[in-house]
Amino acid sequence: MRAILIATALTMVAGPAWAQTCSTFGNTTMCDNGMSAQRVGKTTTFSDGTIAYHSGNMTMYSDHTSSFRVGNTTTFSNGVTAHQFGNVVTFSNGRACHRLGNTVSCY
Repeated sequence: MRAILIATALTMVAGPAWAQTCSTFGNTTMCDNGMSAQRVGKTTTFSDGTIAYHSGNMTMYSDHTSSFRVGNTTTFSNGVTAHQFGNVVTFSNGRACHRLGNTVSCY
């Protein structure tokens, strides 16, 4: 679950819609588009300098954006929502991510 959440966050940070694949090993997530993230406790640091602070169902980002998760739905402060069904996350902006083992592919 944590891997798909970090990859989802990397998808949101990445911006424009293009395919990417991220793999998580331990606390580190690396993506084929050059993005990466390191999670330590409740803090995730992204390679672009963004920091995410996790508290319960709320995540606050250092770029003054946030996300809030209720059940299988995450709502981002930019208005995008993400719905997780098993190993698939679909976004209201048309993107989707699929998890297979420790790898998440988004398109």
